[in-house]
Amino acid sequence: MRLHGYFRSSAAWRVRIALGLKGLSAEHIAHHLRRREQRAPDYLRINPQGLVPALVTDDGAVLTQSLAIVEWLDETHPTPKLVPGDALTRARIRAFAYAIACDIHPVQNLKVLARLRELGQPEAEVTAWARWVIDDGLAACQQLLADVPGPFCFGDAPTLADLCLVPQLANARRFGCGLSALGRLTEAEAACAALPAFAAATPDQQPDAE
Repeated sequence: MRLHGYFRSSAAWRVRIALGLKGLSAEHIAHHLRRREQRAPDYLRINPQGLVPALVTDDGAVLTQSLAIVEWLDETHPTPKLVPGDALTRARIRAFAYAIACDIHPVQNLKVLARLRELGQPEAEVTAWARWVIDDGLAACQQLLADVPGPFCFGDAPTLADLCLVPQLANARRFGCGLSALGRLTEAEAACAALPAFAAATPDQQPDAE
């Protein structure tokens, strides 16, 4: 398999964790987002959205969108299961993951922030808006786990929810968000950090890290 990504991309980070947890290897192909390498014609032929990640499977099929890629990995390599449990538990895991991947994370997407700057928004306002969305979204995520035992987001093993949470907390720190009131989330993050698959997937461990 070949994983097209960028060392600091939250979405690519999720897929790297999933690959690691499942003991799978993939050739990592970097596209520098700040240099707009993801908009190069060769890459647009792989992913017309011009986004990372994209996963090229062993048989040449192309998968895009990080959560779709992770769920494909979960279906084709089911151990360990990343969306486990009964139907209600699986729905709650997905809801938590979607809260981050669909509602919080897109605001920090380089494409979105760059467009705000192009429209004349001052840098301080761009950053403040992103920070507000992160703070608001993570506070809700904390509540979503209020009645769920840890140490991970949903019990004693990492799930799709943790794959989304860990990169998002890193983004939160990068934007200067305070995490002191998010003890349930940082507890899950600490549990993840102790696992080799999470440690190996961090941005600083990637070949294209700067």
